[in-house]
Amino acid sequence: MAKLPRIAATLSLVASLFAQVDAISKVSRSGRYLYTDDGTRFYIKGVAYQPQGTVDTNSAFGEPSTFIDPLADSDGCNRDLPFLKQLGVNTVRVYSVDSAQNHDSCMSALSGAGIYTIIDLSLPLNGSIDRTSPSWSTNILDQYLETINVFNKYDNVLAFNVGNEAVISNTTDVAPFIKAAARDVRSYLTSISSSALVGYAAIDGASNFRVPLANFLSCDPTNSNSGAASIDLYGLNNYEWCGDSSFEGAYTGVEGDYSGYNVAAYFSEYGCITSPPRLWTEVGALFSTQMSPVWSGGIAFSYFPASSVQGQFGMVNISSDGKTVTTSADFTRLQSQYGNVTSPPNTPSGGSSQATYPSCPGQNSSFAASTTLPPTPNTDACNCLESTLGCTFKPPTSNYSAVVGELINTACGLLGQAGATCNDIAGNGSSGVYGPVSGCDPTIKLSWSMNQYYQLQNRQPEACQFAGNGSVNPLGASGTASASAAETSCISNPSATFTPSLPSGISTNSPGSSSGSSSGSGSGSSGSGKGNGAVPLIANSQALLGMLTIVVVGVASGIWTIS
Repeated sequence: MAKLPRIAATLSLVASLFAQVDAISKVSRSGRYLYTDDGTRFYIKGVAYQPQGTVDTNSAFGEPSTFIDPLADSDGCNRDLPFLKQLGVNTVRVYSVDSAQNHDSCMSALSGAGIYTIIDLSLPLNGSIDRTSPSWSTNILDQYLETINVFNKYDNVLAFNVGNEAVISNTTDVAPFIKAAARDVRSYLTSISSSALVGYAAIDGASNFRVPLANFLSCDPTNSNSGAASIDLYGLNNYEWCGDSSFEGAYTGVEGDYSGYNVAAYFSEYGCITSPPRLWTEVGALFSTQMSPVWSGGIAFSYFPASSVQGQFGMVNISSDGKTVTTSADFTRLQSQYGNVTSPPNTPSGGSSQATYPSCPGQNSSFAASTTLPPTPNTDACNCLESTLGCTFKPPTSNYSAVVGELINTACGLLGQAGATCNDIAGNGSSGVYGPVSGCDPTIKLSWSMNQYYQLQNRQPEACQFAGNGSVNPLGASGTASASAAETSCISNPSATFTPSLPSGISTNSPGSSSGSSSGSGSGSSGSGKGNGAVPLIANSQALLGMLTIVVVGVASGIWTIS
């Protein structure tokens, strides 16, 4: 009989968890504003919620080389939830999550507390669109879809970000790759009846590239007023309000820049540290009638300690045993400011703001993005191509990513010496020209380049050595003409766009599961059966430098790059 109370308690807990499913209101976008189901305007009153991983000191941008998924840490989440409630936040932004982990406990607890999540889909080092050599390829698409699949069952996912600070003043040609990601993610979300928004978080900077970028991400390249390739939620990482500034002193310029913007906008990071102490008086302006016509709140940076080139951010400290939270004066002041936000402007009323998608901005000396976007990455086509190659990459280690970049550089260098090029694996966001193999997994791009050299050397076995990383495929096409024909046959429509599907072998809403299947010819698993949801991180910084010179593996987009 002693078991009955425990059983009752367990059933009560289960019932409470299920009861929370409908505990939080759906948030949707109508035109340039966010609304809850009852038509009330929704403002993001949030905090960045991610422990800082190991910062890669060899990175030009000071970005992390590892990450800690806070939504998979149930103990940490339970520890922090009372403090998130004290802050009065309704949203947390998380920069990297592990789709192989279980997030039920934390997501349920946040939902029960009325807290939404904005989840960035990128991962450090080789799980994002690299600003120095961009590519929208099957491995990144699959990673994004796997993460969406894991989080789709939760009712408190407000948005998925397809990038963070990937586009800066001298890399505006990256924008078409970001927009292609938004297009394909939106298409997938629609196919699974998800209401989550598609977002991007932009770095602050000169308005001559920042404003065209915002307009580019929310425009319609077909000039048909379609939002198929548009984001829903534009975030600006803005740190202009320092000390006890004022709207006139900090925000009049940025308010004017976005006065006519067509989708919802918010400050995806804010909280200047250059004039301490942080008083957070910008909160009063951000949620006032001065800024509500343009902005829908913001995310204070950061709950956890975070080092940057500017100094130390963070509002709490966690004890060495991970059990105790000590708040700082920053925390207390933000709590007070958020507490004063009791009734932000509720205009315009829900449904009065209609969605519009203007034509895209043109290219100029400050903004070099083409309106021709990369195609949807097609795994079936890429795998077909790989099967025809006479020389392919066979990694000697599971951490194959550490050598891919250097080998592509080597293979393409050899092709250049022979009078050939690697144009088929390259993409150019300025000219809008994308090679037919540019959307394939980096290892397939490598196999393609190795095979090109192998064919030019009359299929001599030693030409496929590549320091032991190449392997002759006796069933591959013979001769350069046959190899070209095989490529054309497999990738018959290299500019195609379509609704992607989950990688083969990934079941719906099952983190880490290997069962189930997906239909269609969309984004299956990466070449040679390699998945991408938990691609090994690059441990060798010199190997990383090799990757950055060609269209291979992405560097995480500026999580800790504070402008």
